[in-house]
Amino acid sequence: MTIGGHLEELYGLPAFTFTEADGTARLPEPDAVAWRIAASAYDAEHAWTEVFARFCAAVDTTRVRALIVGAWEDAYDSAPSDVVEALVAARDRLPALRAVFLGDIVFEECEISWINQGDVAPLLAGFPELEEFGVRGGQGLEFPALRHDRLRKLVVETGGLPVGVVRGVGASELPALEHLDLWLGTSWYGADSEAADLEPILSGARLPRLRHLALRNSEIQDEVAAAVASAPVVARLDVLDLSMGTLGDDGAAALLGGQPLTHLRKLDLHHHYIGEELRQRIRGTLEPAGVEVDLDQDDAEWDEDDDGTVHRYVAVGE
Repeated sequence: MTIGGHLEELYGLPAFTFTEADGTARLPEPDAVAWRIAASAYDAEHAWTEVFARFCAAVDTTRVRALIVGAWEDAYDSAPSDVVEALVAARDRLPALRAVFLGDIVFEECEISWINQGDVAPLLAGFPELEEFGVRGGQGLEFPALRHDRLRKLVVETGGLPVGVVRGVGASELPALEHLDLWLGTSWYGADSEAADLEPILSGARLPRLRHLALRNSEIQDEVAAAVASAPVVARLDVLDLSMGTLGDDGAAALLGGQPLTHLRKLDLHHHYIGEELRQRIRGTLEPAGVEVDLDQDDAEWDEDDDGTVHRYVAVGE
């Protein structure tokens, strides 16, 4: 699976790509949409910062609530340092900003594993009122331990998430966070964490309001599921998402043998490698309790070597 479409909404607002008014076109109200600002990833005529400057001149930025950062020039080769600097420099002009997504880039612009990122801490520090933050691309991504008192939703989409990011998120103080979504990815594209690195997240000690936990798109999904099965944070979740990875019978059995999951509103396991018997056991255990269970195998495929070794694949790698 590849990411073929841009974000359609952010912060509950429909996405709208900014282009300069041609004299007849009317721009939407500043607070009615999530504004997408983008340059071209290849042979860009204008830098992202130039497009952003035109946006600031054309729109009442004091009313803007959500910004989607699309492609910047040479995203496959350059981190968005200028983008981050421009946003932070404009923070006084964006007092109502509550949501940012950094890297709304589809595969035709740049494959997810090729997107260069950097340290996102300046964005979070520069916007202490931010409630939602998302980032796509793991190459060069840094998320040092930090504190943010207002952030309610954090999404990190990668084909391979560096262990430093996993540990940084786990060590951060995020008292308002309700929704955490980490795409752990595959070692082919830089994933180097182990299930043990998730322990600070799974303890829930720094995440007192967490209700939606997604640890997905992982090549170590069985190990993640085993860790989740006894994790203290699970007891207060509404949604548990272990989808898009290589989850098989071992991980499914660990979930069934661990703490009860009947309190969940939803268990999402789509794109999996679980056998029919265990799928039926999961449904039989959880659905009568009112849990919505997603066991769609989606596009999960595997290869088998001549010696019988089976290779499973995450949903989003390159």
